[in-house]
Amino acid sequence: PAARAEARAVPAGARVEHHQAVAIGPLVPPSRARVLAERLARTGVVVHVDGAAAAASAHLRHVEQGLLREACAVQVTAAREEAALAQLSRDFAGMESRFEDVQLAEALLGKDDQLNAIVTISSGAGGTESQDWAQMLLRMYTRWFDRQGFSYETLDLQDGEEAGIKSASLLVKGDSAFGYLKSENGVHRLVRISPFDSNKRRHTSFASVHVAPEIDDEIEVNIEEKDLRVDTYRASGAGGQHINKTDSAIRITHIPTGVVVQCQQERSQHKNRDKAMKMLRSRLYELEREKREEDAESRSGEKRDVSWGNQIRSYVFHPYKMVKDLRTGFETSDPDSIMNGELEDIVKSYLKSLASGGDLKVTVNPDIE
Repeated sequence: PAARAEARAVPAGARVEHHQAVAIGPLVPPSRARVLAERLARTGVVVHVDGAAAAASAHLRHVEQGLLREACAVQVTAAREEAALAQLSRDFAGMESRFEDVQLAEALLGKDDQLNAIVTISSGAGGTESQDWAQMLLRMYTRWFDRQGFSYETLDLQDGEEAGIKSASLLVKGDSAFGYLKSENGVHRLVRISPFDSNKRRHTSFASVHVAPEIDDEIEVNIEEKDLRVDTYRASGAGGQHINKTDSAIRITHIPTGVVVQCQQERSQHKNRDKAMKMLRSRLYELEREKREEDAESRSGEKRDVSWGNQIRSYVFHPYKMVKDLRTGFETSDPDSIMNGELEDIVKSYLKSLASGGDLKVTVNPDIE
């Protein structure tokens, strides 16, 4: 206390001619001793710090420096661990992507998967409602073809009476076109508020999609002429006066199976017949392949769920929004993106399930509206 009193008595900045010696004993805490020594030094008082106090102060500084070094080491270690975790996350994502590529490649190893595809969309019962739904599916698929880089040409198009289409047949060309499009085989169901109903009631519509590989000339499909019924009719649609004045369109019915194909793309009846026969060969080939698969299932004791036909997917726009694949369980609450052709995820989910040996039989949930 005497030292502090004398220190206060010396004016700030005044010169001190003699030096008052002050000793700070070991009972003063090191931190307090350091602060007191600094204050006294500014007044010109010579401060003698006890050896024990000096040692304690030095030890404290050593401890503080050690703690700082440890804190820095902890920060560096945490940063390294965070970087390592980030790298592991990137490595895992890369492995997952490569595994998905392997699954897709395995799912596209079928005998016909590398071939082009013939896609036929047909409206179900329900008149204008189903015909409009068939046209919506046609728009959805053509947008997806563009996204995939597939080219396509219309082989046949039958317009509906008021709106939409009765049927459409497309030849789709591209890498593994049939392999990808085989996921779309089946009945597609739409639930929405009908734009054609003045009372704004909810309607359910159905349309079927049939996908067959385009068969080249190397694959033999025996078709006897006596089994065919060939009808000609006047083509409709764009094409000028000639296309509406001649019976250039061809409809061929395979009597034993009931398969019907038609083509009106070309102005020449002979060219339309050639294309229609190619479509028929592809349909009969696919029909025979499906029959063999069913026979294999029956021999192994498996049975298909035939309730609701061969329905594979529901598109619900009311009272909620959802698209659900009934085979894989894939669902999304954004049907607008699906209808705009963003089918990559839903197609890949089917192919991955196929590659992993999943059960892709249709299971209908009666609770789905």
